[in-house]
Amino acid sequence: MQMENFAPFMFGALVFIMLIGFPVAFSLAALGLASGFFAIEMGWFPPSFMANLPLNVFGILSNDLLLAIPFFTFMGAILEKCGLAEDMLDSMGQLFGPVRGGLGYSVIIVGFILGAITGTVAGQVIAMALISLPVMIRYGYNMRYATGVLAASGTITQLVPPSLILVVLADQLGRSVGDMYKGAWGPSILQVLIFALYTFALSIVKPHHVPGVPKEARTMSGWALWVKCLRGIIPSAILIFAVLGSMGGLPGIDTAIATPTEAGAMGCVGALVLAAIHRRLSLQLLWEAMVGTMRLTAMVVFILIGSRVFSMVFQGVDGAKWVEHMLTGLPGGQTGFLIVVNIFIFFLAFFLDFFEIAFIILPMLGPVADKMGIDLIWFGVLLCVNMQTSFMHPPFGFALFYLRGIADTLFKEGRIEKPVKSNDIYLGSIPWVLMQLILVVIVIFVPQSVTMFLDKEQKIDIDKVKIEMPEDPADAPKPDADLKPGEAAPSAADQEKAAAKAEDDEQKKIDDLFKEKK
Repeated sequence: MQMENFAPFMFGALVFIMLIGFPVAFSLAALGLASGFFAIEMGWFPPSFMANLPLNVFGILSNDLLLAIPFFTFMGAILEKCGLAEDMLDSMGQLFGPVRGGLGYSVIIVGFILGAITGTVAGQVIAMALISLPVMIRYGYNMRYATGVLAASGTITQLVPPSLILVVLADQLGRSVGDMYKGAWGPSILQVLIFALYTFALSIVKPHHVPGVPKEARTMSGWALWVKCLRGIIPSAILIFAVLGSMGGLPGIDTAIATPTEAGAMGCVGALVLAAIHRRLSLQLLWEAMVGTMRLTAMVVFILIGSRVFSMVFQGVDGAKWVEHMLTGLPGGQTGFLIVVNIFIFFLAFFLDFFEIAFIILPMLGPVADKMGIDLIWFGVLLCVNMQTSFMHPPFGFALFYLRGIADTLFKEGRIEKPVKSNDIYLGSIPWVLMQLILVVIVIFVPQSVTMFLDKEQKIDIDKVKIEMPEDPADAPKPDADLKPGEAAPSAADQEKAAAKAEDDEQKKIDDLFKEKK
């Protein structure tokens, strides 16, 4: 086997081991080590290449940016259990309830707000389903719409800052986390508007699918209701501003006063304060949050180690060149490249977690996108929009799994009268996946949806650049003070002749010195 044929073989083996279901981190490490020793045996690179692997892995893990992951995870775990979701869904549901589709609007808005302060999908889907699904079923909402809006609104957190995947994407693409967060705000808002527009259209076409809540079912109204709404929104807004604003992750804020790690630590303190305000802060809550943080962080670290072992060997056998030649030859230039990559990522998300895609696939695609002149912030946010769908489609749509489990629990507890069919959950997710794909298309063809919130780059016109050299004192015009009375200042031509004569005289002196020495 020739070395140029080994990179495609490694890529095919990568796809195979990802499909067999064995833990990806260990599969990647095993494939990378086996391929590396085979390459040494074939003489493609020396044994010292693999000897650098421990230092390489240690260098990746010593990246300070990765410390932001446990901080943001812990913050989200605390906020999942502090009662904020319950209060916001209850108040928003009563505020929008009388309107057709009002419960759907409240789920979408609360999903967006919770996504901006928690950053975790699992807790958000579970919390919203526990509270809103019985209410939506009770007032006659279509089952497929109810399950779809709950699952899709939970996945918004994947895109809304401070999403964990945006931290990982920024690290892998070598870009600022603050800029990645700024770029994600445009698509996040567009996603909410698309979901709301679909709900509005459904309320007109099929009003019986999203009926309004009867006024007699409202337990609060007037100023008391607004106070309850603001009690959930204002503390959340303060926490969002403190965390994202301090690291330059909000539109209009150009200066960062904290690193992502410091901002995450500050977010943890804010989450503890919110939990205390809602009287939910306890040792049990802290223990559960720490255990959840430990598990997710350990998973990320092992995936990172395995992907690093594989990618180091893959690059050693010129895999990066193979990927570059394959993708840069696609028709359509940048647009063709982005379309093919997003189709590939969409189908890959059927089998891989978003962390696995970011650590395994992105190192192959990022350099190619950079060489093609694609803004890497735009590229990263685009992939993040696409990876939202990994939570919504089978066979590993985790948001649907969470919803399935919660629906069974609610039926067993008697909170809903009839069981929710798996058929309704999966068919109900289809319109929302299509809306997420519509957003992918918008971001591809309208990059300003990402870049409009980024700081404007200072563009320099090279043709207008002027380089001014300081004049030699010997060539400077003779000052008027040195002129004799009645003597005119020398012209530019005379000055040139004088300078040339001085140079000739100097050269003549040097020649005379050499003659004397001889």
